[in-house]
Amino acid sequence: MALNGPPEDNALPCGRSLERLWERLDDGAGGPGGAGRSTDGTDGTDVTDDHVRSCPHCSAALSGLGELRTATTSLKEERVRPARDLTARIMAAVRAEPRGLGAMFALDAQERGRTDISERAVAAIVRFAAEGVDGVRAGRCELHAAGTTEDGTAMVEGRLTVSVAYGVEFAGVLERVRRQAVDACTARVGVLLARLDIEVGGLDDGARTGEPGRSIG
Repeated sequence: MALNGPPEDNALPCGRSLERLWERLDDGAGGPGGAGRSTDGTDGTDVTDDHVRSCPHCSAALSGLGELRTATTSLKEERVRPARDLTARIMAAVRAEPRGLGAMFALDAQERGRTDISERAVAAIVRFAAEGVDGVRAGRCELHAAGTTEDGTAMVEGRLTVSVAYGVEFAGVLERVRRQAVDACTARVGVLLARLDIEVGGLDDGARTGEPGRSIG
């Protein structure tokens, strides 16, 4: 799914890549015993079935990513509207692998405590929102804090890499991606996505249908 190589800080304690496990979910291998793609290990991110079955780090991270996908899949299936428990569900999922969460964004602060959400969790919401647009596959998403609004709402800015189906009208599709990502961040977790730069990393002959595609650009 990622169009660029994952950064080293996305590696699990065993040395395997969290991005590879995310791709494993895309391939239909939803758990440690699922059928999945094997790599040759040249990049240190081999996710063969034998390793995932025996490695507690991969198993825990894969389980957490599955929970994250369940918590955010509704973005592709229904109109965006607030969900009170979404933040808790996402945070419970990403805590399955505490390394490499990125920056923490403050959602609110009260006398009894404050609520934060990780960069990785918000980036996942942006990716799923983007893939709700027909003809788009989302790749890497990097976010950073951009201050707060006058009412104290956290603002973030970021960059999203996508692959677009061959033949779609770029301007309209990318504007829908940006608008849907902004709406999802606001409605789902109360974060204002103030700026989202979108980079088209390639054309994909399978992005429109959701079937495995072939990069053609």
